[in-house]
Amino acid sequence: MNRLRRSLKHSLATRVILSTLFLSLTVVSLTGSALYSRLADGILATSLNSSLAEARYTFFNAEYQVLASQSMTVQARKEALAEFVVRTSTQGINEERREVIFAKSPGGPTTANSYEMSSNVIKNSSIPKDLRAQIKKDAKLHYAYGPARYNNGESIDSLFVGQRIIIPTGGRYEIYIIFSLKNQTATVDLIKNSLLITGIALIFLIGLITWLVVRQVVRPVREAARIANQFTQGDFTQRMKVVSTDEMATLAISYNEMALSIEEQITRLEHLSRVQQRFVSDVTHELRTPLTTLRMASEVIHIQRSSFDPLVARSSELLVAQLDRFERLLEDLLEVSRFDAEVAVLEPVDFDVIGLINRCAADFDMGGTVPTRDIQVEADEESVTINADIRRVERIMRNLLSNALDHAEGKKILVNVVATDTEVGIGVRDYGSGLDESALTRVFDRFWREDPSRARVRGGTGLGLSIALEDARLHNGELDAWGRPNQGAHFVLTLPRKAGELINSRPIKATPKDFHQEAFYQ
Repeated sequence: MNRLRRSLKHSLATRVILSTLFLSLTVVSLTGSALYSRLADGILATSLNSSLAEARYTFFNAEYQVLASQSMTVQARKEALAEFVVRTSTQGINEERREVIFAKSPGGPTTANSYEMSSNVIKNSSIPKDLRAQIKKDAKLHYAYGPARYNNGESIDSLFVGQRIIIPTGGRYEIYIIFSLKNQTATVDLIKNSLLITGIALIFLIGLITWLVVRQVVRPVREAARIANQFTQGDFTQRMKVVSTDEMATLAISYNEMALSIEEQITRLEHLSRVQQRFVSDVTHELRTPLTTLRMASEVIHIQRSSFDPLVARSSELLVAQLDRFERLLEDLLEVSRFDAEVAVLEPVDFDVIGLINRCAADFDMGGTVPTRDIQVEADEESVTINADIRRVERIMRNLLSNALDHAEGKKILVNVVATDTEVGIGVRDYGSGLDESALTRVFDRFWREDPSRARVRGGTGLGLSIALEDARLHNGELDAWGRPNQGAHFVLTLPRKAGELINSRPIKATPKDFHQEAFYQ
């Protein structure tokens, strides 16, 4: 059963063949049932008409025999009538034997010598009760179908035809002629078996034809799927074979042209990507030499700022700050180029992630510009050990905390840590200006800012969140974002407890627990 389900799910040919067989079975069943019903009704109707005609002839002669035997005694009339009916009914149109039952009608006038006889083969109790009731009401000919039970225990479907006859001074009697339907039943069974065998053969042939047709159609599709799979693995040399001029050949030619175009485009894009990566890397390295010289000169000027004019002293401070920012930008660009070139690697070690978060929060207190009390760390455990690249995880946390501090507007920042057996979730929640829902899809884009008019002196390089996302995914983790205007933002980092494993759940949801949708819209 499971194998059939997999085949139905993954095989177009199986679905088409089974659907065709099911529909064919339905059509053949309905057609066969209708044909069988019409033939069976026709056979039984023909048999009924001939049997009724024969019975009317027999009963008419029986009534004539009663009139012709008025000189006989009542008992002699009964015996003569019975013998005549039995003799006449056994000489029917066909060779099938008829059985006769000659019985006293119940409820009629009786004589001292009641008479009842049959052919001594069929039991008188075989006569259907409804038929006897109808004959009791009137003297018309009536018939009914039912099983004829023989004295030897055999039972055969038969047609009972009866009529009431009055014998003068003898009372009312009932004459029944039983026509066996054995031959008709055999004929109907033969028709049913023939229709059944024909239907099974027809369904088998339909299935075979469908399989042959579907195979011709599905084979090129499977070939195209195989070649597409080769494309995904980097092999762009595969092509479909063109062996005819039909629609499938047209599809193969179009597919090959598409494959050639894709190969050329990918080759061109790979070349452009390599040129771009090389350009970023070269520019980054080339800028380091003059940056080092500027750094040395700015430090000399900055040390001597106390002897300068206040305006010049302030300029020296701005120079050092912007050089620091420029240096961070170069480092971020170099890291981005590593991600683009897919040469970034993990160096996992075991460390306490809660201790790392506390160190990062404490570092932002240096200089007294941001009080540490504004960053609150909450965790169910005092320490949570994970196996990851400590340098990259620390960079993620610094980016998230720095981003939260830039937008917190002096309000508190809550860092929540939830650990399971396989994952660790770290949520950084601020209650500042927040994010619009439309910005959530772009918040991790490189150099993107929610407010383009904001002065570039505020915030980082514009690459922090993008690099944080790349670092998280390098661990097979994920970084989710949530935000609402004036309701703050919530960034959730999910990492596996062991580097390289996959995450199966999110210990912390992106939507914070303290946010209520109903209250937001009120």
